[in-house]
Amino acid sequence: MSLDRKHLLKAMGPGILFASTCIGVSHLVQSTRAGADYGFQLIVFIILANLFKYPFFEFGSRYAGATKKSILEGYQQEGKWVLWVYFLLSLASMFTVTAAVTFVTAGMLNNLMGWSFDPTILSGCILAFCTLLLAFGKYSLLDGLLKIIGSVLLISTLVAFFGVLGKGQIQPIESFVPKELMEREGIIFLIALMGWMPTAVDLSTWNSLWAVERMKQTGYQPKLKEILFDFNFGYLITAFLALCFLTLGAYVMYGSGVELSSNSAEFSDQVVRLYTSAIGDWAYLIIAIAAFSTMFSTTITVVDGFGRAMGETVRLMFFKNAGVKTLYTAMMVIVAGVSFIFILLLASNLKDLVDLATTLSFVIAPVFAYINYKVIMSDQIKDEYKPKPWLKNLALAGLIFLTVFAIIYIMVYFGIISV
Repeated sequence: MSLDRKHLLKAMGPGILFASTCIGVSHLVQSTRAGADYGFQLIVFIILANLFKYPFFEFGSRYAGATKKSILEGYQQEGKWVLWVYFLLSLASMFTVTAAVTFVTAGMLNNLMGWSFDPTILSGCILAFCTLLLAFGKYSLLDGLLKIIGSVLLISTLVAFFGVLGKGQIQPIESFVPKELMEREGIIFLIALMGWMPTAVDLSTWNSLWAVERMKQTGYQPKLKEILFDFNFGYLITAFLALCFLTLGAYVMYGSGVELSSNSAEFSDQVVRLYTSAIGDWAYLIIAIAAFSTMFSTTITVVDGFGRAMGETVRLMFFKNAGVKTLYTAMMVIVAGVSFIFILLLASNLKDLVDLATTLSFVIAPVFAYINYKVIMSDQIKDEYKPKPWLKNLALAGLIFLTVFAIIYIMVYFGIISV
């Protein structure tokens, strides 16, 4: 049965929000660094991370389509301990995640406006602005804003991608020495890259929350296939754009002898020049606007997502009769406030802040992946809505993949394995 266009448009939205969350640090920062530092050596790992994480993000949307509820309610039905695990692990990661994306956004804004403001203070202003905007603007404003921003970045990135393909890869300088992937630094970066490729697994709860919010906004309860079409559309875009950013870094910077800066403003300028080297200097302002808009969209979705997810978690655990809007706003304020403190403490090095956030996300990923698998295969879901055998098998393979690499990272980091 074909999809009805009118109904599909009512379902579309959460997939774009998901894409906006992904196409930020994991793409602009990590994928670009991967290409600039290692050329195309990491392309297989980017593809594998997108492939093996896919089921666990899809399960969030699948649960919402099957039950018309968020998967957090599914966690609760599996036992309150599941919610506690989600709550505690989210506390461990959400502040570094929010701090990292906001700090990059501040650098993009400084670069765009030609400012030299302290990025830590600017980050605080951005967090405050996002919190106020979401508290008063609601979901509809977020949905509409990110559809526009996403379209601008998609077009800009595709133009730059085909531009560098046409020009070809730069010739390495004579003194260029390639980095070794199978060294401690390379393995740690690899885990950090996969940590947010396309994003952290625990953010899968956001897909279901946004799908439920979209139902409230439109008054339409979409069929499962409509919700999954929206999700798959956003997921495919993020996976393809990750390869585009890797290519930009590899074609323009790999072998050039130029290191990506740890200073947020300088890094932002370098990223924008990746585009202009392919398109032309005339496009600098356009690309700078698109890059900032992309990071701003990531920041606002992260503040919204954590506020929404943690607000709902707190409601289910402690305050069942409390207002959803009140808890959502309160959690956004807490997320923004504590994340700003993290920025103050860790802002001296952009790369370290990003690597900390992304690595932590990857190490805890197997836990969230298992929880999502457990919920979607439970009796909560009718058999007709459960994953097909190929998706179930991919999820099991994904659990193995995430667990093995998390163990490898821990063993390398603590010196159990020497490389």
